[in-house]
Amino acid sequence: MRVATVDALAGYRRLIQRRMVAVALLAIAILFAFSLDLATGPSGLTLAESLRALISGGDGQAALIVREVRLPIAVTAVLVGAALSLAGAEMQTVLNNPLASPFTLGISSAATFGAALAFVLQLSIPGVPENWVVPANAFVFALGAVLLLQLAAGLRGAGKETLVLFGIALFFTFNAFVAILQFIASEQALQQLVFWTMGSLARATWEKIAILAVVLAVVVPFSLAAAWRMTALRLGEDKARSFGIDVARLRFASLLRISLLTATAVAFVGTIAFVGLVGPHIARLIVGEDHRFYLPASLLSGALIMSLASVASKAIVPGVLIPVGLVTALIGVPFFVILILTRRTGE
Repeated sequence: MRVATVDALAGYRRLIQRRMVAVALLAIAILFAFSLDLATGPSGLTLAESLRALISGGDGQAALIVREVRLPIAVTAVLVGAALSLAGAEMQTVLNNPLASPFTLGISSAATFGAALAFVLQLSIPGVPENWVVPANAFVFALGAVLLLQLAAGLRGAGKETLVLFGIALFFTFNAFVAILQFIASEQALQQLVFWTMGSLARATWEKIAILAVVLAVVVPFSLAAAWRMTALRLGEDKARSFGIDVARLRFASLLRISLLTATAVAFVGTIAFVGLVGPHIARLIVGEDHRFYLPASLLSGALIMSLASVASKAIVPGVLIPVGLVTALIGVPFFVILILTRRTGE
């Protein structure tokens, strides 16, 4: 009996070490993708030249290109990917639905509607500076969509199925509103709206990066602090309650974190599809369901996907910056189909 216990403890330690190594490898992969992102662009700078311009500084053309153009885009890609993937991981856990993500449950659609109001009807929040009108509208409507989900969660008898169905209803409702605004929009407003819905890192600024970084710095510790409760929730709501976990409170707090992460990310870069869906599934394949590792791995997986998508957006057509949302959609759609087919096979 004692030997079996010792062997079990040794096996558990090896499992933990493998998961720690996997998370560390994801972080290293992000550093590589980030460096590649800095070195990719129409100016023809090599990786060595880009890193030298970043480290050594100076006022030369190379330093200007790297620090003022490429670096904000590369940093924004990492932060946005991390925020969306972490939000998707928590959403899939609290809703117990592998297809749940900020995109599929209407939060991104709500943000798009907010942006459309600014582009087409010039409606905005009073007192907001002109250059912040679109991000502010997108943030408010994305936050409002999650608050509606939270309201639905508070209804008597509402469970995770109610939230999923309500989220799908929000998705189609806001898409219909956006379609109406597109129908009545002027040519110039329509062009601006369509470009925004494609998702772009070209709008990156250091001010927006600072806000994204602060939101992540505030939210991530609370997510990690809830890791063991989230892991218990994966065993089922009844099992989680038997451990003394307030499932309704846990779900409410998680949806609040999801709202901040998603609303901020989408407000600054536009609609980014599938990162919040694909990132968590990659993390689950690598480290399993233990949320002490699953949440950090999801965060890192999303950052890696967005960083590589940023590289691809500049490399697919030389000299042209393709909207990164189109790249993530091309990556996500095949994965989404495979996921659906795999689930049907397993049923």
